[in-house]
Amino acid sequence: MSFLHGINVNEVKSSRRSILTVATAVIGLIATAPATVAGAFPLDTAVAVTNMDDAIEKAGADGTLRAALKAIAGQVDAPIVVVRVAPGSTPAATATAVVGTDVAGVKTGMQALLTASAQLNLHPRIIGAPGLESEVVTKAMVTVARRLRARVYAYAIGNDRGEAIAHRALFPDARELTLLWPSVTAPYGADGASIGVPVAAVAMGARAAIDQTQGWHKTLSNVALPEVDGLAADVTFDIQDADCDANVLNASQLVTVVRIAGELRFWGNRTCAAPASDFVFESACRTAQILADTVALGLVWAMDKPLLPSLAKDIVEQINEKFRQEKRAGRILGAVAVFDGAKNPVDQLKAGKLLIGYRYTFVPPLEALGIEQEISDEFFADFTSLVAGN
Repeated sequence: MSFLHGINVNEVKSSRRSILTVATAVIGLIATAPATVAGAFPLDTAVAVTNMDDAIEKAGADGTLRAALKAIAGQVDAPIVVVRVAPGSTPAATATAVVGTDVAGVKTGMQALLTASAQLNLHPRIIGAPGLESEVVTKAMVTVARRLRARVYAYAIGNDRGEAIAHRALFPDARELTLLWPSVTAPYGADGASIGVPVAAVAMGARAAIDQTQGWHKTLSNVALPEVDGLAADVTFDIQDADCDANVLNASQLVTVVRIAGELRFWGNRTCAAPASDFVFESACRTAQILADTVALGLVWAMDKPLLPSLAKDIVEQINEKFRQEKRAGRILGAVAVFDGAKNPVDQLKAGKLLIGYRYTFVPPLEALGIEQEISDEFFADFTSLVAGN
């Protein structure tokens, strides 16, 4: 050791702790596949799909899995958690298998999606059971979505617009749910023939693609759908006509599909939340879900540390720094976290309980744009001088 009569300063590199946004483009898919390759998709088990072509090949021709994977692959390359269930002898028995059970911690059917975070390090945030929807199945998916803080995409069952709207009425207040009508077609048949594909699977893929390219704050609406080439039912659309089919469906909180400039697109921003809810827009619901998980998971480091005033200050500052990042990125209009002494009395602090509050403003979609068109004589004013000048 060299001799020093003084102070030695060593520069060390350190990284500031920050809160990371949770992964949002993770799909949870419940499906049937009786002819799947042995061992590829064990029943009632969450399985990660990392190679889409391989998964489609192993899915087999029967059931809903292959069609759903192809429809998703047509929109995005994203992580997928598959839970395969055995079809029953009746539609009701199949629905029971899809819903699944949770007995003494053993989960079957869609309940197995709840195990994905622990078993696969994947948290499904976009879930559906394309081709298996029923009132019972869709309501059960909403329940699972609330636990996962995920979004459900499901087909609104109906042969026409009126039946689809009636199906929507079965879910009076389900902010986690987006219902879609009608179904669509894509060139997935023999020799590229156009065949019906489950619209919920297309929506799940499109949602993940939008998350990847634009952000979780952008709704599903008005984004071109690759590979989709037609509709399974007629939906009239005129962007200026309040009585067209698309607008009537949107007014009933149903998302539909329209063609704009030659491209098919989902059209509609609404969830199945109650009309007076703060969560009528898809972006409002997703913002609430993603901020909640991002803040909670980003503060795991603080748990069980000594509850000093400095810890409370650090927590508040880290949340606010994350909010500033999200605002700069345009994913929220603003947010602020605060420590309120009145809400943290001595007895609560003594018990190891700290309450930090925050408020935020989500980014709404531009759903209605007003344009004023007025006829005027003012541009005749220089008519004579312009003629003379020529």
